[in-house]
Amino acid sequence: MDVTFTPAAQEFIRRMMRFSGGGSEAGFRMTVTPGGCSGYSTQFSVEERPAPGDETVSVEGVKVFLPAISRISLDGATVDFCDNVLESGFTIHNPNAASCGCSTSGGGGGSPSVTKVSVGSIGRRTETKGAP
Repeated sequence: MDVTFTPAAQEFIRRMMRFSGGGSEAGFRMTVTPGGCSGYSTQFSVEERPAPGDETVSVEGVKVFLPAISRISLDGATVDFCDNVLESGFTIHNPNAASCGCSTSGGGGGSPSVTKVSVGSIGRRTETKGAP
């Protein structure tokens, strides 16, 4: 399993662990699945222990639990975290994945995939479609 977490992603994970108050076996569970033109769908949580089938990866002393689908999606990737006035969330740079070739996604044609996953899209906020 070859995945890299940037210092910004590591800090976000450490912050989540601090605020969760989990025990000594607790870790950051990150589920990453392929998601069409957007590249990936990502969910994360702090869990007391790994789920059956999870691999535990140490990221600067913090346990990151990765299910099998995440290990496949993240192999060879770099996980970054951006938090500024315009955006907040993970960005996954995967040189092994081709970007979508449709005309609406921009890019295309087999270049490396860069996917941004907003923290707001990971269930932290609920919105009603069509609401003002």
